[in-house]
Amino acid sequence: MSNLRPIAHATKDASGTWREPHDLAEHLAGVATLAACHARSFGAEDWAHLAGLWHDLGKYRPRFQHYIRQASGFEADAHIKGEAHGKAPHSTAGAMLACERFGMSGRVLAYLIAGHHAGLYDWFGGLDTRLDSTDSRDELNEALAERPPTEILDHGSFTPDLRAIPGGKDGFALWVRMLFSCLVDADFLDTEAYIDAGKASQRGKWANVQNLLEPFDRFMTKKISAAAPTPVNLLRADILKQCREKAQESPGLFSLTVPTGGGKTLSSMAFALEHAKKYNKRRIIYVIPYTSIIEQTADNFKEIFSDAVIEHHSNAEVEPDAENSKSRLASENWDAPIVVTTNVQFFESLFAAKTSRCRKLHNIVDSIVVLDEAQLLPPEFLQPILDVLNLLTRHYGVTAVLSTATQPALASRKYFDAKNNMRGLDNVREIMNDPDALYSTLERVNVYLPTDWNTSVSWDTLASEISQRDSVLAIVNRRKDARELWQRLPEGTLHLSALMCGEHRSKTIAQIKARLKDGIPTRVISTQLVEAGVDVDFPVVYRALAGLDSIAQAAGRCNREGRLAELGKQGEVIVFIATQPAPPGLLRKGEDACRSVLHTHTGKPLERALFARYFEKFYHACNLDARGINELLKVDGETLAVNFRTAAEQFKLIPDEDSAPVIVRYRGNNGNDDTIGMLLNTLRKQGPERWLMRKLQRYTVSIHRREVMKLLSQGDVEEIIPGLYVQVSGWLYDPNLGLNLDSSPLTPANYVA
Repeated sequence: MSNLRPIAHATKDASGTWREPHDLAEHLAGVATLAACHARSFGAEDWAHLAGLWHDLGKYRPRFQHYIRQASGFEADAHIKGEAHGKAPHSTAGAMLACERFGMSGRVLAYLIAGHHAGLYDWFGGLDTRLDSTDSRDELNEALAERPPTEILDHGSFTPDLRAIPGGKDGFALWVRMLFSCLVDADFLDTEAYIDAGKASQRGKWANVQNLLEPFDRFMTKKISAAAPTPVNLLRADILKQCREKAQESPGLFSLTVPTGGGKTLSSMAFALEHAKKYNKRRIIYVIPYTSIIEQTADNFKEIFSDAVIEHHSNAEVEPDAENSKSRLASENWDAPIVVTTNVQFFESLFAAKTSRCRKLHNIVDSIVVLDEAQLLPPEFLQPILDVLNLLTRHYGVTAVLSTATQPALASRKYFDAKNNMRGLDNVREIMNDPDALYSTLERVNVYLPTDWNTSVSWDTLASEISQRDSVLAIVNRRKDARELWQRLPEGTLHLSALMCGEHRSKTIAQIKARLKDGIPTRVISTQLVEAGVDVDFPVVYRALAGLDSIAQAAGRCNREGRLAELGKQGEVIVFIATQPAPPGLLRKGEDACRSVLHTHTGKPLERALFARYFEKFYHACNLDARGINELLKVDGETLAVNFRTAAEQFKLIPDEDSAPVIVRYRGNNGNDDTIGMLLNTLRKQGPERWLMRKLQRYTVSIHRREVMKLLSQGDVEEIIPGLYVQVSGWLYDPNLGLNLDSSPLTPANYVA
């Protein structure tokens, strides 16, 4: 092969003619330059540059060159398929060279280079075994025998210094993942520029985030001028003003503590935009706990900022391990000025090992991260989450805003039993000048607690009470409870739960809002999904006993706009004891902590000071690192061994093995909309195109895998593509209640034809 110019990739043009191949040396230099540019923001450009130079060193070996030039012609997708099919492994040579040149410090580069296709490895039983193999030694020797250019092999004046790692030992794992992000994104982008220059040319054409303050100001001026001068709206204007003022403070950790209905979303965006302008931040990342509300928030921002916003959340996917062109194209590298995403995407990416998940990490550097409804950070992963937020804000230029009406107690705490200690977020600055006064001014409800904490209310009794109300919202802890109560209420009562697909929930919420706006009596039974980001306003809310934060969120759906004040009234929030306690686990622990705080309390149930006590009790009852993530990511100072891959597999906010997506045949409120039928026909013909999977996500319900297997065995669903199921039985989806996991129809007259 020595008489042929080494190439990295090859592809055809639109006419089917082979283009000039992608020169290997040019690819390595291009990736090195781009990776260094990515890493400059956190002072690691030299590491990233060398990783880029050596990441595809193994492609110099004749075996790879023969593969890419095989008799059948150049293979357009060789960059992906060569590694996946094991035809021409090439990602170990550079890793071995790094270890030879730099000893133990070279293992940092080895993690990056060896994993740039398959993802970061664990050291023991993973990368150490791979580097010790005869095949890997042969790969390096064969590549070097081809005499790669001196400018590729020369590491110049680079001298590894592990003492400069941001955060030291505690920050090692995140630093390696950040470097890995720089390398894999640079590799994707340089390859894309050759394979698809048209697509590459569209990248980076975003508005500068600093320039988005002007359209935001125009929008807010118009919105405020059109708003009635009610006490609530005047208070929202003051909250907005305070957010703008506090944005001038130095970067770091902030809390935004505003009662529900105080306009946190737009006010936090005002803070972020002003802060970005003041401190030259690169982007704003808005992190939301639930997919059920992300589209609503993203649409609100798109109304203001047009196409400067991307939304990124989990979609119904094919097999997660499938590494191919389509799945890679479905991932984002978050280079837009405003990113709206979920807790799952944001935090799982920060602890990920796969290339597609890690690719975006370097674009979190020098950003503003708004954590909406911060009280919903998952307790089982809270300690590693707090640790990574500390690292991001101290060493990577991130400003984090904890935005919520019920601020969790996240400061460091020590207990007699050290295993319950919390390494928290310290030096958090509150954006509001006087949250207590704000809560007092925005008080719009009276909360009525049970007179007997040990006596439950039957569904029949509760249904009778609710039936006497014209407009009322009742929130329960279980999907089964929601159905039990709904079935006892008058016709026309609406239902909300996670067994309804996103399209169904959205239409039902729109129906609820329209009816309330028009003054039509509206009764709604819902699970807790209505408590986060669903802006509805009822005069009366019933809430089954739950965590104190859930009760406060439920109260935020009552007299939200303060209109009852015109009648000299307050909203009513009635807490009741359900026939069964909350399900075991976090919901039960929240209920127990709430009961402990409130049962002897004689003051107002939603006093702001109570929340610190509540969260301390709640977190103390939880294992804040239930999957042992911190131990897995602890670096061995003698070997630099880290369990990257195992930690990523364990850090699943929604464990893959526990749930599976089912596409349901929801046909709209009138039963005549067959959009889902057309989408499914397209899926069968074209396969899982990204745009199509995004649309199908609106018709997807996630349920426990054992429930899916039962439905599959009964013939009620079919597996349309690996890992994705679709409804077959007509009775399986009820137009009022959603997916029916019972063995018989709920409302036979409403079968899906």
